[in-house]
Parts: sequence; C-alpha cells; structure tokens
Amino acid sequence: MTKASELREMSDEQLELTSKEAAEKLFRLRFQAEAERLDVPSEIRKSRRLIARIMTIQTERRTASRSAV
Repeated sequence: MTKASELREMSDEQLELTSKEAAEKLFRLRFQAEAERLDVPSEIRKSRRLIARIMTIQTERRTASRSAV
C-alpha cells in the first residue's frame, strides 16, 4: 500500500502511471471476483482507495497551480 506522503513525492507522470496500473488491477480483480472467488477480497478496497488518493493529489496540484497563476 502506498501512503499519501509517498504519492506526493511522485512526479505527475509517475502518478498517472500508478493510477493506470491501479485501475487495471482493479478491473482484473473485479473480473476475477465475478468469475471465481478472490483469495484476498480486501484488495478491491485497497485498489479503490489508492486510485482515490491519487485523484485527490492530482486535484490538489491542479488547484494549487491555478491559484498560483
């Protein structure tokens, strides 16, 4: 699990890549959950929360850049 402080240290490109990877993982987990039983059901929640953290940080950065202009 990546902490918010670790995510804030990442560049915008790294955040975007991490977000895409998490979204792909979430898709695979949801698909697997429908097709068969998951080994660790909490992984879906962890992936959703990671995506939410990344989106929050991206929004904070956009807001900060707009207010700086």
